Order: sequence, then structure tokens, then C-alpha cells
Amino acid sequence: MFSAVARIFRTPDLRKKIGFTLAIVAIFRLGSFIPAPFVDFQVVQACLAPISSGSGDGAAGLYALINLFSGGALLQLSIFALGIMPYITASIIVQLLRVVIPHFETLYKEGQSGQARLTQYTRYLTIALGVLQSTTLITVARSGQLIPCEFPLITSDGETVWGMLLIVITMTAGTGLIMWMGELITERGVGNGMSLLIFTSIAATFPGSFLQIAQQQGIEILLVVIAIGLAIIAAVIFVEQSQRRIPVQYAKRMVGRRTYGGNNTYIPIKVNMAGVVPVIFASSLLYLPSLVAQFNTSADGVNAPWVDWINANLTTGDHPLYMALYFLLIVGFTYFYVAITFNPEEVADNMKKYGGFIPGIRAGRPTAEHLDYVLTRVTLPGSLYLGLVALIPLIALVAIQANQNFPFGGTSILIMVGVGLETVKQIDSQLQQRHYEGLLR
Repeated sequence: MFSAVARIFRTPDLRKKIGFTLAIVAIFRLGSFIPAPFVDFQVVQACLAPISSGSGDGAAGLYALINLFSGGALLQLSIFALGIMPYITASIIVQLLRVVIPHFETLYKEGQSGQARLTQYTRYLTIALGVLQSTTLITVARSGQLIPCEFPLITSDGETVWGMLLIVITMTAGTGLIMWMGELITERGVGNGMSLLIFTSIAATFPGSFLQIAQQQGIEILLVVIAIGLAIIAAVIFVEQSQRRIPVQYAKRMVGRRTYGGNNTYIPIKVNMAGVVPVIFASSLLYLPSLVAQFNTSADGVNAPWVDWINANLTTGDHPLYMALYFLLIVGFTYFYVAITFNPEEVADNMKKYGGFIPGIRAGRPTAEHLDYVLTRVTLPGSLYLGLVALIPLIALVAIQANQNFPFGGTSILIMVGVGLETVKQIDSQLQQRHYEGLLR
């Protein structure tokens, strides 16, 4: 392995790509600590200190996921406070609109030119969501609901209309800059740029989480957490690499004097085809009741019965009802998202067009039904796996009271393992092109 790493840095173009990627990542992390205009940095740091030590209430649950994807920049109200979350949301919305808007599906089938148009739509939607989310963030920060603090986080100059407009423009521009840096990594660096920036944001929270666990629960609990984390990583890698291979044969056909087809291949159906999207969907949907209850909470403490019920059952992750709903929503959204992204009828038609067939299955409608049958059976363990991994931080909250700083589980571990595997595969393939030997033997 060490000789393979040495070969990476002895290869000039690969060394330049890795160096360029690391430089963009460093700029991204630096921007996470630069405060937005009219934000009182000293007050923010003073109010974040109790949260970092574990004695505070922390951020509202609605912003926990965004804070994770921004690497903690959200709570610091930096120029990169929104992180990559607007782009993720825009990408999911555009992908779902393919089912609703036929024009989007037509663009997707046009190939590279059509997908370039969809990418442009995603960029426009990212900027629009950046404006919306930055406005919401500033409003919540001014109301004191983002960080429990007795001093205002925004100075008096930022309370004016022009001041708020400048903050919104700066945060939205930060989102656009992050999107541009991610595309630069994809073009000139190693790996998928957006995924690597998310990987960096999540990995940046690990040292603080380990330190907080060691201070609160002791070194013994920290070692137990690390051992559990390694076991979880091994299990996630095993499941993420698992797939059901459906054999496909192509009939021979003569075109002029040449013979085409006649080869055997397979259709890989992964156990987890939905990735981390169902977890994001379920988290966002579960935050809606608490958000509605938050806006209907009275200052004198006398609330409607339904508001008290939501605050007691659907705002804390250690409640059994919250865990059950979270698990069921992930299972449901997994089937929903897989049904959208994988169309058995389209796959069957393409196979029939090029003379392919599954041994023992007739081409056309029977092939589509067989693919749908296999997909439904494979998705079941995949959805249960996603639900169990997402519940790990909530179980940790009950077991060792380490929900806010338990790094292994949920969206964080799924994203880190997935991005890590894809990046290593890309480096391995580039090494094989140049040295006929990959990263690992």
C-alpha cells in the first residue's frame, strides 16, 4: 500500500490532480470560518461554547442536517453557512421532476446535451434555494431560535434592510462559489467534487466529536465508540458493495460482414440503490411537525394540546414513537425513490432493442416483470439496512447520551463510506492506466 501511495506522488498528472483537490478543500474549509457581514463573531463563538462543551441546548433540529453538511459553518453564520445543502436539494427536486414534467424526462434521454440543460436548471434552482434558505437563516438567527444566546448575533447595521440584503447576497454567493469549486474538482481533480466537499464537511466534525465524548464520558467510552464505529464502517462497506447480478445474453447478429453481439453480461442491482436520499427525506419530513409546533408555541408556556404532544413525542430522537416513525419513513422512501430512479420497463425495452434477453425469461413484458420482482425483493433488505444505520445515533443517545457528537451512523457514515469507495476506485483506475497496477494488490 505504501509503495502504491508513493507511485501516486511519482505520477505528475495524478499528483497535480490530488494537489488541486486538496487546495480547493482547504479553501472550502477556510471559508467556513469567515463570518458573514454584520455577524458579531465574538458573540457567536461565546454562545457556541456551551454547545461545544455539551452543556447547551444546541441548534434546532431543523438545522442539524444542514449544519452537518456545512461542517459546522451554519451555526457560525459564515459565508459558507449554507454549505452544499441547496445544491443537494436542487438535484433531488430536478430528479423528481423528471417523473412529473415530460420535458425533463425528454432532456434526460437526449444524452449529454440534454443532461447539460438539466445541470443548468439545477444551478439556477440552487441559487434560488440559496436565497430562500439564507433569508430563513437570518430570520431565525435574529429571533434567537438558532443558537440560545442572550446577546444579538447580528449587529445593529445588519438589522436594516440593506444590511440583511447584503448578508443574504453574501451567503447565496457562498453557495454559488461552493457549487463552482465542486465542479472544478470534478473536472480537474480526483473524484466527484460535490461529494468530496460533503465528505470534508462531515470529516471535519470528527475530531471535535471524539474530544467531546472523551471529556464527557471518558477515554473508555471513546475507545468503545471507535470500536463500534469501525464495525459499522465494515458492515456498511459490505452492504454498499453487495449487488444482485442478473445475467443477460445478447444474440449474434450480422451487420455487413461483421458479427455483433453474442457476449454475456449482467445487470447489477445494488442492495442499497437509493443511497442516502431516503434518510434525508425522512429527516426533513419529521422536522415539519416540530417546525409547525415551534411557530404555534406561546410565550407564556400555555400551548394547545397538540403542540404539547408534538413537543413531547416528535422533537427528541430518544422517544420510541420518533424512532419508529423515522424507521418506517426511511423504508417507505427507499421503495419510492428506487421506483423513480430504476424503471424495469425501460430497461427491458432497451434490452429487447439490442437483442438482449435474460436466460429463461422472454423478452419484453416478462423481462420487465422479472426485473420488478427482483428489485422489490432486493430493496427490502436495503431499506431495513438504511433504517438501522440511521437509528444508530438515536440509539447512542439512549445508551451513552452522545447523540450530538456520535459520529458513526446516519447520513454521515453512509456518505463518507460511499464517497471514500468511489474516490479510491478512481485513483485505482488511474494508477492501472499508467502503471498496470492498482492501489491495492
